[in-house]
Amino acid sequence: VGVAIPDLGLYVLDGSLNLLPQGVAGELFVAGAGLARGYLNRQGLSAERFIANPFTDDGSRLYRTGDLVRWNAQGELEYLGRADQQVKIRGFRIELGEVQAQLLAQPEVREAVVLASQGPGGARLVAYVSLNEEVEDGLLKDRLGHALPDYMVPSAIVVLDALPLTANGKVDRKALPEPEMASTQQYEAPQGELEEALARIWAEVLGVERVGRHDSFFELGGHSLLALKLLERMRARGLAAQVRSLFLQPRLADFAQALGGEQADARPEVQVPPNGIPEDCAAITPAMLTLVALDAQEIARIAAAVPGGAANIQDIYPLAPLQEGILFHHMLHQQGDAYATPNLLSFDTRERLQGFVDSLNQVIARHDILRTAVLWEGLAEPVQVVWRHAQVQTEWVDVVAGADAAAQLHERLDPRVQRIEVRKAPMIRAVAAQDAPQGRWLLQLLTHHLVLDHTTLERIVEEIGLIRQGREHALPRPLPFRRFVAQARLGVSAREHEEFFRAMLGDVDEPTAPFGLLDVQGDGSGVQEARHVLDAGLARAVRLAAQRQGVSAASLFHLAWSLVLGRTTGRDDVVFGTVLFGRMQGGEGVERALGMFINTLPLRVRLGERSVQECLRQTHEGLSGLMHHEHATLSLAQRCSALEGGTPLFSTLLNYRYSAAQDVDTAARTWEGLTVLGGEERTNYPVTVSIDDLGEGFGIVMQASESIGAQRLCSYMGAAIQAVVGALERAPHSNAGALQILGETERTALERCGSRQPCLAHAVPLQHAIEEQARVRPGAKALVFEAQSLSYGELNAQANRLAHRLIALGVRPESRVGIAMSRSVEMVVGLLAILKAGGAYVPLDPDYPADRLAHMVEDSGIALVLTQAAVRTRIPGADHLQILEVDTLDLSAESDADPQVQVSADSLAYVIYTSGSTGRPKGAQLSHRNVARLLAATDAWFGFGPDDVWTLFHSYAFDFSVWEIFGALCTGGRLVVVPYWVSRSPQDFLALLRSERVTVLNQTPSAFGQLVHAVEQDDECGAGLSLRHVVFGGEALEPESLRPWFDRFGDESPRLINMYGITETTVHVTYREITKTDLQGGRSPVGVAIPDLGL
Repeated sequence: VGVAIPDLGLYVLDGSLNLLPQGVAGELFVAGAGLARGYLNRQGLSAERFIANPFTDDGSRLYRTGDLVRWNAQGELEYLGRADQQVKIRGFRIELGEVQAQLLAQPEVREAVVLASQGPGGARLVAYVSLNEEVEDGLLKDRLGHALPDYMVPSAIVVLDALPLTANGKVDRKALPEPEMASTQQYEAPQGELEEALARIWAEVLGVERVGRHDSFFELGGHSLLALKLLERMRARGLAAQVRSLFLQPRLADFAQALGGEQADARPEVQVPPNGIPEDCAAITPAMLTLVALDAQEIARIAAAVPGGAANIQDIYPLAPLQEGILFHHMLHQQGDAYATPNLLSFDTRERLQGFVDSLNQVIARHDILRTAVLWEGLAEPVQVVWRHAQVQTEWVDVVAGADAAAQLHERLDPRVQRIEVRKAPMIRAVAAQDAPQGRWLLQLLTHHLVLDHTTLERIVEEIGLIRQGREHALPRPLPFRRFVAQARLGVSAREHEEFFRAMLGDVDEPTAPFGLLDVQGDGSGVQEARHVLDAGLARAVRLAAQRQGVSAASLFHLAWSLVLGRTTGRDDVVFGTVLFGRMQGGEGVERALGMFINTLPLRVRLGERSVQECLRQTHEGLSGLMHHEHATLSLAQRCSALEGGTPLFSTLLNYRYSAAQDVDTAARTWEGLTVLGGEERTNYPVTVSIDDLGEGFGIVMQASESIGAQRLCSYMGAAIQAVVGALERAPHSNAGALQILGETERTALERCGSRQPCLAHAVPLQHAIEEQARVRPGAKALVFEAQSLSYGELNAQANRLAHRLIALGVRPESRVGIAMSRSVEMVVGLLAILKAGGAYVPLDPDYPADRLAHMVEDSGIALVLTQAAVRTRIPGADHLQILEVDTLDLSAESDADPQVQVSADSLAYVIYTSGSTGRPKGAQLSHRNVARLLAATDAWFGFGPDDVWTLFHSYAFDFSVWEIFGALCTGGRLVVVPYWVSRSPQDFLALLRSERVTVLNQTPSAFGQLVHAVEQDDECGAGLSLRHVVFGGEALEPESLRPWFDRFGDESPRLINMYGITETTVHVTYREITKTDLQGGRSPVGVAIPDLGL
């Protein structure tokens, strides 16, 4: 999209507003004079989209566009698409524009658009094209297959006569027909019974139609959670496998071969002894306990600690590995608890709050781990005791008058001060209060990690959701946590664990402690948190790099953290803790079980002089090996190092976790009236980095000691993963230790892109500029519609008469006045009259749906609407509005002198409604200065003047029309209003361009594509056109679509200009001239900012 308009500045930022370097995709932010005031009556949305500029201290703002762009090597922007229109196919983020550009590069294709559609195997790409000439079936797919990865080749290509367009000239995606899905992907079929059986299971788990023998588990979107499901399905079919085999041999044929060897000498599954305590037991004996040895005296001590005694004890067994470590830290501190996690929920009624607690208690009744207490006093070893009956009791708090209810609840259960009594079940505390000033009911929950991990919390939420939906029948059968404890205790032997960790850590003789932080006995206080969401382009690059290297995305993040530790410790051999899922060796059904399964174990990465690719392979193999030993204790691993007792191996922790997306509609019904206000998780480590795998993107959550700063480390991590991905793509054999984190020089250069220069110190209201044209050139033709025309003098006089009538009716400066008219001379007169009266026009296109118009009328608060007799009936709520039918008004008695209304350049000029992500249109408020500075800032590029003829092609409710109307009339040009039927007929529009000798044409790329087709079919081959400038806007431009135009007219006259823009930043933001050389690029070049804006 080229360069910025001189008074604008452009920034490409990530989710944490960090500058992104050249070539990395991020969201575009705009700064400068062109920004709207905000959205009418939408303060919350305005605050979300118009934010303080973090790169200046002058109080300026940034507008968050929602568009993905990147800087190219020429210092210009390339448009990649909307952030909310990227799709995920088989685990890969895909920019639809890239596929679309490849289609348009085919000589037979005239127009193309690519969408994601749900097919039998999940999300699939579907392309819609119109053709210049017939093409063989399958040929387009074959060509795309040579230019794109297989997952980016559309499953179906639908041929249409022409792509349907909206009233604004954009592709109407809703009007595209449903495709007939079919898969013609070439693959090699599985061979033998084992491969065939595995392929069927893989297809079920991964949600794909079929799996070839050379397909990779990771390439098809697999990860740890899906690996767990895969092993469970295999186990159900009598196929036992070790998870590390899948990670080390991810291709189907290789995995089958490895599995064949494992089947021959497979380790027998651990036989879990049954619980020996009968249902109606009133006295427990030592023989009843099958997983722990306790004498009668110890059992009596336990029974005395449980309400109801032995009759309320369902089971007794030891702790799992990580539970032991958590209990140690719980006992170490007398105040606060690093492993207690608060969550604050808001409900709209007390009944909903109580219903949530009741549902939670139903879940607690189903699962033994949630009815578990931990006892240790007077016992040989700590044990967990499952109560038969335990419930969360809600404690109600009276909020102090004038106090912050949420703050009071947090203080009541602040984990930095408060503790959970782990000797009592359930280990969940609930405190509630009415927050009357906010009209809500608050529930503060405090849960303990002794009994639940992140996955368990998700399972609890899922089960509460099913209960709230009345779908108890869909709840899975609960599994006892004792099975996992047995697997951990009776599975891999201590000797095997020791051999593994001694090989890994035997020569490690000093800890890995960034910034010298060695205290691993913290209570979670004094820790900062920072969050960062990877931009979509980088997230996609991570997945693509993982797929190409045959590893998991988790391996890349572990290597990136190794680089950060290398920089912050000055060492090239680092050790850090990694959180293991804990369910890989947990036995049948473990993925559905609730409990504390995760474990923390050390991972060692040697950087040194090794290549990036070699380090990644080493990291992946280390993680794969840990999975087989996921039940080992950290204390055992520590003993296998060369460190003296008491010295920690590491002081940082990496937690790679998955977060499954929930269907939005289902979530809305399930959690109606409930809002999650906040929560936090902490550990005893001074630095913890959590990587959230969100299915499509990635989030980094950094918790770090205040002494070093969480944001600082978060930035390092983001830069490190970017460096790893970049090296794997460009130089996989380069030295890993030489990878650099984003430097100050590059940051300064990127900040400079956001600078802008003021272009218009003394702007005047738009009507004054038009009045000046009427004074200087009263007889010059200003406006044409079919057979009608007005000179500047006539236009000004007619607008003045109507403006005086509006003033008499109460229109004042910044009064919002609706205008609902069909395309006509009267429509332009009406717009100008509203401005002359001091008002701001609110365009109501009568062709819009009635419900959309009704919302715009209500939201804008207009009381007066200008319309025409034929249109009046289409105005919603007209009976409650003051209606002026301009075409039937007698204004002969009104003055034709310019109204003397006191308005400034900063007065509101118009409110245009744009589509909202929530489905509700939002009204962007723009001033006269916004438009005046746009014209001034671009004057050096275009030099518009009295000799120019413009078309008003677009609806006056589409912001492109602002540029068309005022670009023409403020510079003395002639404006030709295009009849609606002509705008829908490319052949008739071409005739109009010829007959009116139009010099300035503004088009969406979709509409221009159809005009190009009309030129190709034209008897005169487009001869006789007078075009000087063709300006593109409104949607992404794929340069390849211009090839037929360039073949016919060249690229010198007319000049083709791509101007990326947004309503909220006054029509246009950037400038980029498009030439034949851009046909080779394939992406949409948007250039650089208009000089008075910052990007």
